[in-house]
Amino acid sequence: MPGYRELARDREFRALFVAHVVSVAGDQFARVALTVHVYDRTASAGLTALTYALTFLPDLVGGPLLSGLADRFARKEVMVAADLVRAVLLLFMAVPGMPLSALAALLVLVQFAGAPHGAARAALLPQVLPDERYPMGQAVLSTVTQAAQVAGFLTGGALVAWLGPGPVLVADAVTFGVSALLVLVFLLDRPAPRGPRVRAWPGDLVGGARLVWGDRQLRALVALACVSGFYIAAEALAAPLAARLGAGPAAVGAIFGVVSAGTAVGMLVLARVPRAPGLRWMPWLAVVSCAVLLPMAFSPGLAWSLVLLGLSGAASGYQLLANALFVRSVPDATRGQAFGLAVTALRVSQGLGIAAAGAAAHWWPVHHVIAAIAGLGTVAAAGAAWEWRKVSRSVPQF
Repeated sequence: MPGYRELARDREFRALFVAHVVSVAGDQFARVALTVHVYDRTASAGLTALTYALTFLPDLVGGPLLSGLADRFARKEVMVAADLVRAVLLLFMAVPGMPLSALAALLVLVQFAGAPHGAARAALLPQVLPDERYPMGQAVLSTVTQAAQVAGFLTGGALVAWLGPGPVLVADAVTFGVSALLVLVFLLDRPAPRGPRVRAWPGDLVGGARLVWGDRQLRALVALACVSGFYIAAEALAAPLAARLGAGPAAVGAIFGVVSAGTAVGMLVLARVPRAPGLRWMPWLAVVSCAVLLPMAFSPGLAWSLVLLGLSGAASGYQLLANALFVRSVPDATRGQAFGLAVTALRVSQGLGIAAAGAAAHWWPVHHVIAAIAGLGTVAAAGAAWEWRKVSRSVPQF
């Protein structure tokens, strides 16, 4: 089985990897810069939180509506165009004295432009890595996304303190310019996907929805992915959990860090597991990702809590297998649209899980809330696993 060295030797994958790292880190630059910028100008925690929310909410609409662009045009061109659009919009945002309403509108447009870029990259990766390297490549990109987010937040905060919000927004624009250049120069030119599909935009959207929700295997994979809406509750309650355990702010970072580290390790390990056992383990790991958090009901100390959270993160590495199977199971001609719809379902489940955890923690002890949501997640994951086992007799090769 090919290893990670073979990935590093692939010129196209190296370009995708570096472009992804710089653009993800740049996104975090912008989030930090904008929240600081808005708070400095308004001194309003509410407006600051709303600004931060605007960096996520457009994905819920942009996923279904704009991901289909990755199926209408050459995916390399979609990625380059999306990066350039985001770079230009960020330069406008950096203009001194820009009204807050204009900043909010530009921010929404920046996030909208990210939807077709992500769909095009996801649809293109199986063409760049058409063999056993594909799940490893997906694992590397998923892992580096988490690392780049953490590094981007830390570096962005330092840069804002040093330079101010405006120059940091310009720096974010530069990262998208670099990403566009890498994709343009190093990725091969491939034609737009060909296939029998309706060219009208509503028809593409409806057709993609019918494909995803009408296919039991794809529906089961989306259900397994949406289990994340349950185990994410522990991360959402990191701050109150740390306070409950009598720990300081460092414990909050430790909670986020151990989950991310566990997820990264789980994905990298599962990427090397042969196909047959990986498919057998996937539904069980979905159940374990929630079930391992049930002992949180007994309010274990910080050390044991971190162990449980790390194990949950490692088990959640099954998402890599679900993602790889989903993308490879969808026809190339509709891959971008289908991916956008699946990501939207994932984001909705996570948003609902975070909201439910936050609301429940106002009334009940945080460790009981985490355990209760983990219990519900265990039941939901078992249902999704049962559905997957019924429809998984015919799955695509990696």
